[in-house]
Amino acid sequence: MLKGKELILATKPFAKEIRWKSWYYTLSAFFFLITFLLGTYFVPTLFGKILSSVLSAVFLTRFFMIFHDYQHHAILQKSFLANVIFTIYGFYMLTPPSIWKRSHDHHHNNNAKLFSANIGSFPIMTKQKFMEASRSERRIYLAIRHPFNMIFAYFTMFIYGMCIQSFISSPRRHWDSLATLIIHIAIATLLIIYVSPLTWFLAFFLPFFLSHMVGAYLFYAQHTFPGVIFKSNTEWSYADAALESSSFLKMNPILRWVTANIGYHHIHHLNARIPFYRLPEAMASIEELQKAKVTTFKFSDIISCLRLKLWDSEANRMISLKEVHLSN
Repeated sequence: MLKGKELILATKPFAKEIRWKSWYYTLSAFFFLITFLLGTYFVPTLFGKILSSVLSAVFLTRFFMIFHDYQHHAILQKSFLANVIFTIYGFYMLTPPSIWKRSHDHHHNNNAKLFSANIGSFPIMTKQKFMEASRSERRIYLAIRHPFNMIFAYFTMFIYGMCIQSFISSPRRHWDSLATLIIHIAIATLLIIYVSPLTWFLAFFLPFFLSHMVGAYLFYAQHTFPGVIFKSNTEWSYADAALESSSFLKMNPILRWVTANIGYHHIHHLNARIPFYRLPEAMASIEELQKAKVTTFKFSDIISCLRLKLWDSEANRMISLKEVHLSN
């Protein structure tokens, strides 16, 4: 059985992009994104405009996953054109470079550490810490992990978290967060005033709202699911965290395509340099990767993930609030 460093090294052959595939998937997603955004204005029927809006959200989601691979240096490195496209896209998606890259890298380097700073991750409290916390601390913690925070992620996690909060915390370091927010508001204002409120809603608001909502839940379910393991900093290891604390989110072929294989999250955490289109290949070739902890988009599995709130160090598992109340 491959473990630790040996397992990481076994994934190395898959961490090589196929350049033409990287460009094909990037440019095709970009083309259809622009096409459907324009469709919200030019398509003559209301049904066609709404359909174009929903499909815009689909391609915003897919392109974000490809952008995410680029940020991990898995695809299209040293390409001036790719850098221009993805930099503009990062600003457009309310993920300014200074906060997005730093917070996401921190998440990868500290995934499932029990007592690390909650940068780039949903916060995690132990049952004991929660019982000792003040009422306001409990409310804030539960609000961040609440489903409404994911539903309204466009406002809470991206406009506020990525842009406003990061700028307030360090204006000099995160000046681009303010610039991103100003550009975002300016585009929305121009669409409403000079085009139409309907175009703003369908070409701008709805695609952002839907794609950010989906992305927020994906990230949550990849790290909060039945069977997830959190460890103290001294017991933690990178490879174990990838396999024990990152899920394999099993999806149908359409959803796998829309999300650019991000459901193979345990492999992504093991080696973030593997391009998204080679993740299934890596899983099929390495037996140890096939023993992942699985969740799905079934309603029962979504509920099972969402009800988990606290880490119980004695039971060595995540528990619900109901279980806390029953034990006290």
